[in-house]
Amino acid sequence: MALLPILHLPDPRLRRKARKVQTIDVSVQRLIDDMVDTMHDAHGVGLAATQVGVPQRVCVIEPPEGELLVLINPQIIERQGARKIPEGCLSLPGYQANVKRAEVVKAKALDREGKEVRVKADGLVAQALEHEVDHLDGIMYVDRLESLDELYEIKPEEGEQPEEAIEAGRGSNA
Repeated sequence: MALLPILHLPDPRLRRKARKVQTIDVSVQRLIDDMVDTMHDAHGVGLAATQVGVPQRVCVIEPPEGELLVLINPQIIERQGARKIPEGCLSLPGYQANVKRAEVVKAKALDREGKEVRVKADGLVAQALEHEVDHLDGIMYVDRLESLDELYEIKPEEGEQPEEAIEAGRGSNA
């Protein structure tokens, strides 16, 4: 397996809507394996293919103490409730904000074998599902904020100027 480079704002590839996967072939299987390794290495809970520069509708989610979810062509079909919870992103390291997310999310997708799966999730998995599907649609969590003033620093990255990257990468996903 290989570790893939994770894109950071303001990389324009993060704003592109991912294409539907037509065939689950060896290249998609390799992508999934590499994404899982990359997510683990980065200590993330989820990772979308667009975050590693691949414009395909593939994401992986694995919360601490949880099972790995591999979702191909995921679609959120129902949201229930609402809450504001802290959220960060591997494509915007060092920052978090309180983001409005559903309490319960229902989604459908294909698993890595191409079988349709339905997922009903709450807590961190529901949050990750919404977050990763947003990535596949070219949406970053900062787009869901009323103001960039809602961001707060959690761990500064040496040599980076995140404020400039955030401002340059924020906006429409056109």
